[in-house]
Amino acid sequence: RLRRGEDLDLGRLLSIQLLDLVSWPQRNRVAAARLAQQRIEAIGDLVGVAAAARKAWIEAVAAQQALRYHRDVMEAAEAAAELARRMHGVGNFSRLQYAREQVFYADATAQLARAQHAALAARERLVRQLGLTREQARKLALPDRLPDLPAAPRPATETLQFALERRLDVLGARHALEHRARLAGLTQVRSVASTLELGIARNSATGVPPQRGYEVEIALPVFDAGDALRAEVRASYLAAVHQTRQVIVDAHAAVAEAHHAYRTAYDLARHYRDEIVPLRQAIAEENLLRYNGMLIGVFELLADARERIGSVLAAIEALRDFWLADAALQTALIGRPQAPLRLFDQPAPRAAAGGAPH
Repeated sequence: RLRRGEDLDLGRLLSIQLLDLVSWPQRNRVAAARLAQQRIEAIGDLVGVAAAARKAWIEAVAAQQALRYHRDVMEAAEAAAELARRMHGVGNFSRLQYAREQVFYADATAQLARAQHAALAARERLVRQLGLTREQARKLALPDRLPDLPAAPRPATETLQFALERRLDVLGARHALEHRARLAGLTQVRSVASTLELGIARNSATGVPPQRGYEVEIALPVFDAGDALRAEVRASYLAAVHQTRQVIVDAHAAVAEAHHAYRTAYDLARHYRDEIVPLRQAIAEENLLRYNGMLIGVFELLADARERIGSVLAAIEALRDFWLADAALQTALIGRPQAPLRLFDQPAPRAAAGGAPH
């Protein structure tokens, strides 16, 4: 709007960016690929929270199951210590035999205290992971024991194939590669002609007929032909290609490791269930028959019971490790890797002191 004395000039222009209009479908696909990638990242965060909650639940149930067994051991140790005290009082027990039973009772007391704290700490971790209030935490009920082993483990071939098709990090890398490819094509066009506008013009002035016409604006680079921008986009695309390949390699290795840990934990838990614990039970039954036949005394029977403590606790931990490995494998199949399960860095639980027969 310009004024010169009594004269008034009005200029009107309606323009549209043609490149934006023409490239709208391409830009829409670029945005869709980016949105899909962000959605996969959000799902990965959710999977991580769910996996952490499941791990906390498994550890809480296993700690509660071990605590229940430690209480049974404590009751048996208390009864043995009381019997030893009475027999020592009447002179039927040596000081060495009496000390053995007392140290077993003292050690069982310490183990029970540790188990109580471990169970409480595991439950609180579960409460914290679930985000429960204190009122909700008081209503939280856990099963008495962990689920039994499945009839058969998962085959490795199915898990690897599933991982390469469904893992979130693989899908995210592929969406990122698609995003880079579409962005490279769009940048290729914009680097040559960054602006192409078409406009409709109408100008009017006082005392003269109005002007009507159109306007075309093309901005062409003079000193920058877009070579650097195109080279940057090509390098970014090649980096995305190699990154996608590396993600697939990492996914294959992570799933293979998680499945091996899963299968090892399954075999160990089954070995304890089918071999070690039944053999200990058979020994206990034979010793009970010998005790009923007055071939051994009550303290020899209690000594055998102490021998079973380490086996039963190791069986509980083996079952816990299997379900932790199962949770880690499922998380690895989805694409949210966890720290690998370490099956051999912890010593097997020892039996309480005083286990030697006497």
